[in-house]
Amino acid sequence: MKVAAMLAAKGREVATISQSQSFADAVHMLKERRIGALVVTGGFPPLVGIFSERDVVRAIAEHGAAALTMPVSAFMSPQVTTCTESASADGLMALMTDQRIRHVPVIDNNVLVGMISIGDVVKSRLAELEHEKRDLLDYVSAR
Repeated sequence: MKVAAMLAAKGREVATISQSQSFADAVHMLKERRIGALVVTGGFPPLVGIFSERDVVRAIAEHGAAALTMPVSAFMSPQVTTCTESASADGLMALMTDQRIRHVPVIDNNVLVGMISIGDVVKSRLAELEHEKRDLLDYVSAR
């Protein structure tokens, strides 16, 4: 399955936050939206970083409550792995495993068009396996 098909099924909405907004704003957005990462926007399109639950843990461990008033840019990961809509679920699964990441923004012509999480990849792979299982059972029972 391609990323484009996964986005068609789940939707293309991407939660973003400005690099100048506070850590507290970012944590609130993660909680309210029940998500694990935000794309950080700023001076360079389509993104300048990613802010995830892992960044929350690191910030609190290093700065405690003082982190709440600091900008997202102080804690975001500036090196972001992205993919295109033509990427395959298998390739994306390998990439996420190798780099130990859980969220990959989808970029098309330098425009942010979606976000794929490890949960999205697993869900698509399970659907593929279920489809293969049904096909094999149909084949075996047709004999």
